[in-house]
Amino acid sequence: MEIKLAKNYGFCFGVKRAIKIAESSKDASTIGPLIHNNEEIKRLKENFNVDTLHSLDEVQDIKKAIIRTHGIPKDDLHELQQRNIDIIDATCPYVTKPQKICEQMSDEGYDVVIFGDEAHPEVRGVKSYAKGNVKVVLSIEELEKERFNSKIAIVSQTTRKVDEFLKIVNYLVQNYKEVRVFNTICNATFENQDAARELAKDADVMIVIGGKNSSNTKQLYHIAKEFCEDSFLIENENELKNEWFTDKKLCGITAGASTPDWIIEKIIGKISKIKV
Repeated sequence: MEIKLAKNYGFCFGVKRAIKIAESSKDASTIGPLIHNNEEIKRLKENFNVDTLHSLDEVQDIKKAIIRTHGIPKDDLHELQQRNIDIIDATCPYVTKPQKICEQMSDEGYDVVIFGDEAHPEVRGVKSYAKGNVKVVLSIEELEKERFNSKIAIVSQTTRKVDEFLKIVNYLVQNYKEVRVFNTICNATFENQDAARELAKDADVMIVIGGKNSSNTKQLYHIAKEFCEDSFLIENENELKNEWFTDKKLCGITAGASTPDWIIEKIIGKISKIKV
């Protein structure tokens, strides 16, 4: 069986940057998981004593706090700044961008629409920078229930699909007089999704590697599944099942933006030993 990697996969710029920051900030604590990959979080804890705090209630005697790649709500950041803590900001610059846009557009009197998952930490942080009327939506049906002023600004969660974002944009343009559109989807997301789609069309089985709580990894899985029915999302090599590869000729592999090479290499190594 041939094993083929997607043309683009794995760590994006923002995650690489955050990992380097964490590794150079030994004995620090991240406010929320640094990235959405449990295996890499464990490695940082074991090798660099980088701990993970899940709320500000846990922030007591720490000296160094790392802001996660997804960012944190504006009020939480202000609260940290009031304490005697060394704040190290690992927020991805592609996430900082929609934060600034929401703040500026609100100041200029625009209602704000955020295309994304309201429960996602990135979206919670971005939303906190908007004032006045701000709505988070995932579908046109949700938009139809809302009423806005004549001026609307729209941004997107960085890991969403561009075609779904365009559907929301088209609806707003058709129904409101002034719509400011800011495409804040990360380029790495585009490239990884296109590469996964291209590979899945040829593969007999697709393995998508990444955190199961990772938005961009789940998007890759759904794309792979659309073109290759035998697509599977896993976090590590222990989740592989031999029967997935029975009578398969081409195994395609892609990985989410928070997936390090060492995990990918372990999985490829185990797949290569499976007898089909």
